[in-house]
Amino acid sequence: MKESINPYTGEHIYKFKELTKRELGDKIKFADECYLKWRQTSFEHRSDLMLKAAKELRTNQKLYAETITQEMGKPISQAMAEVEKCAWVCEYYAENSKDQLQNEEIKTDANESYVSFEPIGVILAVMPWNYPFWQVFRFAAPNLMAGNVGILKHASNVMKSAELLEQVFINAGFPKGCFQNLVIGSEKIEYVLQNPLVKAATLTGSTPAGASVASIAGKEIKKTVLELGGSNALVVFDDANIDSCVDTCVQARFQNTGQSCIAGKRLLVHEKIANEFIEKFTLKVQELKSGDPMNEDSYIGVLAREDLAEDLEKQVNESVKMGAEIILGGKRNGNYFEPTILTGVTSDMPVFKEETFGPAIGITTFKTDDEAVRLSNSSEFGLGVSIFTQRMDRVNKLVNEFDEGALFVNELVKSDPRLPFGGVKISGYGRELSAHGIKEFMNKKTVYINI
Repeated sequence: MKESINPYTGEHIYKFKELTKRELGDKIKFADECYLKWRQTSFEHRSDLMLKAAKELRTNQKLYAETITQEMGKPISQAMAEVEKCAWVCEYYAENSKDQLQNEEIKTDANESYVSFEPIGVILAVMPWNYPFWQVFRFAAPNLMAGNVGILKHASNVMKSAELLEQVFINAGFPKGCFQNLVIGSEKIEYVLQNPLVKAATLTGSTPAGASVASIAGKEIKKTVLELGGSNALVVFDDANIDSCVDTCVQARFQNTGQSCIAGKRLLVHEKIANEFIEKFTLKVQELKSGDPMNEDSYIGVLAREDLAEDLEKQVNESVKMGAEIILGGKRNGNYFEPTILTGVTSDMPVFKEETFGPAIGITTFKTDDEAVRLSNSSEFGLGVSIFTQRMDRVNKLVNEFDEGALFVNELVKSDPRLPFGGVKISGYGRELSAHGIKEFMNKKTVYINI
């Protein structure tokens, strides 16, 4: 039995009965049967349904947002924004997938030669709780438009969101087998991947979870795309526009109560401007309103589970023992953790070298550009980095020096349907979104014709 517990109130709100292996096998078979018909449909038909999905999301935006907030504690205004972003990705692929998947002509000795992009079948998506709608839609929208079908293993604490996700597509008119929610635990993922009708898997989640799914899929010779953890640096150079930089850095760290893989988790600040920056940054963080996530003016809610807050507390306390200083926050009450800032952080401290999944950030100073790059790169993770500078020559010099999947200048790292998204190192491999993402689970077929 899977259960949803409101992390703010502690109320047990939903229960779900797990599928048996037989029921699971039937759903996979149903998905494959749907795929054989769905792959034959036109882009125009798929586009029409995907635009209806976008309309459905906006029509029932409040219902979906409230469910997100109830299940994992995201402040309601941010949950509303998450649903809106899902509508955007639906519209993006409805409008662009046909062009993205046109045959790619290549001149050779043949009369005609090209690459065609063809769907491969049933794709398993293993998704996390922190963005329970967005993470799923950035998989589902491109893959359904490409002619694949999806089966979802969502996080156990957001099973009502998962149920509603399937309902969005049904309400939009998609055939019922195109996208199915599987009420199962992690222990049944191997069973799913061993089914020959399941052709590939994508996972967004922790590095250990990604390693497990990749290992299982590898044994079955099935492709995976992994979007895993991150410990993004926010690198503030001495010429940065401090006021706008502070605003961006606060949002980068504290949105979704800090529970985001692409959040800025390490603040690296040039020593020349460190005092001014820290003062202004601290004042901005103090202004963030904590409270009931169902209140529209709450920016900081609670963490999704108490053990997550305990993990963050341990990382902060151990860093303090090693010499860091808490200048704001640092206290935990159940699964609420105060917005927290630490200074004097070095690269061997937990808040620097580990992924911190909550509203706490450590500040480290640097003297030179080379030192800033070295500090940023001294992480096992490689999802993204934000740098703040007004010098284009610096950007041109350093852009290739950062070992990251993305580099944003004077902006927080964020996912955008128009841009590829993914990481390097233990942050994963493969790309989601854009023309790159839609081609991840396609047969890139070489066609060579001599007539």
